[in-house]
Amino acid sequence: MAGGFGTRLKPVVSDVPKALARVGELPFLHLQIENWLSQGVKSFVFLLHHQSDLIIKFLKKEKNKLLKGYDVEWVVEPFPMDTGGAVAFAVKELNISQSFLLTNADTWLGSGMKEAWQTVPSGMVVVRVPNSGRYGSVEFNQSNIITTFHEKKNSTDVGWINSGLSHLDAGLFKGWNHEPFSLETLHFTGLAIRGALKAIPLDSSFIDIGIPEDYFRFCSWVKSGRKGTL
Repeated sequence: MAGGFGTRLKPVVSDVPKALARVGELPFLHLQIENWLSQGVKSFVFLLHHQSDLIIKFLKKEKNKLLKGYDVEWVVEPFPMDTGGAVAFAVKELNISQSFLLTNADTWLGSGMKEAWQTVPSGMVVVRVPNSGRYGSVEFNQSNIITTFHEKKNSTDVGWINSGLSHLDAGLFKGWNHEPFSLETLHFTGLAIRGALKAIPLDSSFIDIGIPEDYFRFCSWVKSGRKGTL
């Protein structure tokens, strides 16, 4: 998913979409793709909207370089459809019928593709962070079945959160009414209520570059040779 407006990052990244924010000499998305390729991903569909032309230009260039030999497609939303609508639109446009991995272009997760793919959908990779209140926390039982989602709150509690990587079945989006909707609010909450969403706990580097503080922290981490923890 790479269609967001990146509003909170605008004060420091105003000329390109969030996924193309510069990290040293390279766009953030370049580092993301390198990471995904290293984990065995071979086929990509980018869900676009805001400044989609810039991301498409980047992808066309990389199809002859970093992405040479890999399957690369993109789908541009005609209007903002929120997270769930963006996925449903892509499923419909590309006639996707099997399960797939879904992740955020602006969220760095050092690993997890293999673990997510090996888990029967619906599965969600969760990571433990020191400030779960910023993201909203996730609770799961001893069988790793997600039981509860907590809303974002002003706290710095340690807890498990949705990493932004999940394994979902295309059938989840059948019957879509073409209206925008939140994947988190509708499908994830509904799956949890039914006991049908499995947590995939992961110990991995993680950061969402959506705010200036974390974007600069990621840049410093990369500049240091990725030493220490994010």
